[in-house]
Amino acid sequence: METAEHLLIGLIRLLKRGGIWWGIAISLGAAVLSFVVAVAIVVSWPPDRFNRSGPAQVGQRRPLPIRVLGLVAKNLAGVVLVLLGLIMAIPGVPGQGLLTAVIGITLLNLPGKLRVERRLLRIVALRRGINRLRARFHRPPLEVD
Repeated sequence: METAEHLLIGLIRLLKRGGIWWGIAISLGAAVLSFVVAVAIVVSWPPDRFNRSGPAQVGQRRPLPIRVLGLVAKNLAGVVLVLLGLIMAIPGVPGQGLLTAVIGITLLNLPGKLRVERRLLRIVALRRGINRLRARFHRPPLEVD
């Protein structure tokens, strides 16, 4: 307990000395990390991910406890990404806000999710940006019906 308290005090002293520079470094690091994660996820989507039939069910042959843990982890990651995306969508906050929120929504298991995803991807600027990014990595454009 004393070691954790000592580390926390040391961290606070370091942040006080660095002041705004630590804030800038953390903001830039978070923006770069969110962009790298967003690119990796968007590029990995199959082109028919947002068709009416939806994505194929993956992992159905795995044992039930593994599937449940995977489902919980995936939904938790989705909630975190949606919240971070909404925060980053505020003007002045660095990061890929709307794109991060869309990625978070794709991870959630919600009724009507595919309809919301398709509605978001009907925003021409968002879809054009995603498809331009996919083209840069030699991936076909997303199909949205």
